[in-house]
Amino acid sequence: MPLETPARIVRALVSRGYNAEREAVTLIAGSEEPGVTLARVVDSVPDDTLRITTDHVRAVLASAPAADPPGTESPTDSVTTDPSVSAATPGDVDEHVSESTPPETEGVTNGRNTDRSLRSLEIANDMTGQSTGTGEYDDFVKVFRDRYEKLSKMLRGRVNHRPAKAISKMSGGEDAELIGLVDDVRSTKSGHWIIDLEDTTGTFPCLVMKDKDIASYVDELLLDECIAVQGTLSGDAGILFVDSMHFPDVPRGHRPNTADRHVQAALISDVHVGSQEFMEGAWNRFAEWLHTAEAENIEYLLIAGDMVEGVGVYPNQDEELDVIDIYDQYRAFSEHLKSVPGDLDIVMIPGNHDAVRLAEPQPGFDDNLRDIMSAHDATITSNPSMVTLEGVNILMYHGVSLDEVIAELPAEKASYDEPHKAMYQLLKKRHVAPQFGGHTRLAPEKLDYLVMEDVPDIFHTGHVHKLGWGKYHNVLAVNSGCWQSQTDFQKSVNIDPDSGYAPIVDLDTLDMTVRKFS
Repeated sequence: MPLETPARIVRALVSRGYNAEREAVTLIAGSEEPGVTLARVVDSVPDDTLRITTDHVRAVLASAPAADPPGTESPTDSVTTDPSVSAATPGDVDEHVSESTPPETEGVTNGRNTDRSLRSLEIANDMTGQSTGTGEYDDFVKVFRDRYEKLSKMLRGRVNHRPAKAISKMSGGEDAELIGLVDDVRSTKSGHWIIDLEDTTGTFPCLVMKDKDIASYVDELLLDECIAVQGTLSGDAGILFVDSMHFPDVPRGHRPNTADRHVQAALISDVHVGSQEFMEGAWNRFAEWLHTAEAENIEYLLIAGDMVEGVGVYPNQDEELDVIDIYDQYRAFSEHLKSVPGDLDIVMIPGNHDAVRLAEPQPGFDDNLRDIMSAHDATITSNPSMVTLEGVNILMYHGVSLDEVIAELPAEKASYDEPHKAMYQLLKKRHVAPQFGGHTRLAPEKLDYLVMEDVPDIFHTGHVHKLGWGKYHNVLAVNSGCWQSQTDFQKSVNIDPDSGYAPIVDLDTLDMTVRKFS
């Protein structure tokens, strides 16, 4: 009997309600009678089992069956073969597994390291269950004070800051240096710019002359971000003439962390299960490819929000839904997640289509949704979160504020066609959503969880459904596209999505490749 492909084994297990570790699939496919082996494995596991493990398969292979179970059907009898990955993706997910793979292989299968003890996954700044905001005025004061304190610390090494109140008492013509949040930006009749900077003591106006080199920085400013300025007070000491401007920024000499071994992470976002435009075929090809030898070094899957399409997110959305009920959408997503190898470590954060509060920071999913998505023992954390994989710091943020950055800044500095450039601006400001009161909804907390206190090695976002990546001061910025084809709403706002892509990052070098499955 010919060997079965891992992809068909996976589909057969998913149809029976299981996901599986990659080595478990390889062992089933490499057995003398894969259909019989699969049936015996399914029959032998406890009723509450969700994941077929290598140990389950080894136990079956080690026991000599008296006879084939009556009525056993091969996975090929009930599951049709999907087409292989498109020509844009190297490899073929239906490649047969070598018969030389011995069932007794320990630790490594087809070059894949299965020693889970080598992995490490840590989460920083998860605010799930930590929300303190009540919407009172004092809450807003606390979050902006915390923002100022954190960001001003990053700037104090560059300027000799004096409080706004103290500067207002200085004499005209003196040099002064100030760190503050941008309260207002306006132009004068002569084309110069006045920037009102606010610190904890008050507000002070700063004038940027249009013929200064730093005038180009004004185009990059967003309200409520933190900057530092140096200059000279006017004769009456009522305004500061700015000579230089500084941002918190990522140090140019930043040296990113890397893993001590060759291991990879897949970065995806915006799956949008429940939408009529969810690309199920592309998702299946991706999930099946993860079981192949080409994906043997991928041990982590990071999903940056919008697992489902949601309900009532935009006008007339109900007309574009394939699954109407929000909980049914998550059940469907969980079913699709079963086809992903069970030995992957998965990290999820919510997005604006998910069933959590819209205001950022967004807490991780509640217990009801976590129970629904229990096929994998995924790590579910808040949006944003700093995820450390084997020493590599990955800032995961869904990316709603990218809309605001792209709308406010010149096209050459931020655009939907090059979403990573908008991400560069957030890295420069060291805050994922600096502007308050715009389209991005921000929740007042005691702490500002949106500040980038630590420099990430990788910055991973989604939301805008566009693929883009690049390096900013040695930080790899990746916007990972989506798994949803163009909706009528997207057509109405002129969004042409990049769908069915999976960026793959080598954690030991931070090099990246992109796989296309659509």
